[in-house]
Amino acid sequence: MDVMSSVSTKPYLLRALFDWCADQGLTPYIAVVVDDRAGVPRQYVKDGQIILNIGREAVHQLVMGNELITCSARFGGVAQELTIPVECVAAIYARENGHGMAFEVTPGQPVRADVAPATVVDRSEQAVLTTPAADKPSPAKPHLRRIK
Repeated sequence: MDVMSSVSTKPYLLRALFDWCADQGLTPYIAVVVDDRAGVPRQYVKDGQIILNIGREAVHQLVMGNELITCSARFGGVAQELTIPVECVAAIYARENGHGMAFEVTPGQPVRADVAPATVVDRSEQAVLTTPAADKPSPAKPHLRRIK
């Protein structure tokens, strides 16, 4: 294999930090830059980003592939299928202490207002996906460092 045509390390780092969070009993969150490629509920997107709890208790059928992160989650009691391109992940960190890693994201097409939200699926057995709520005291701000 030619060194110049190497595969990105980003999906491997995402999986490693996810496993580290799980091993430490911490809650893994990802920050996603939302564009036309990201299949997330648009009503939860703020300033072009969404923060997702991808812990084992929060999502169902999580698959962290080299190109896509897919899972099922509930938003406001409604089950939805999420598809997140690895390229759109800006950071992964532990909610409790902010430790994690930030990534450079090259934005794709901006989200259009006429694009429908992700497909809604009715599955009552799925876990609840949470985003940081305004009424909860937020933990210390994540301390992320950009690595190039």
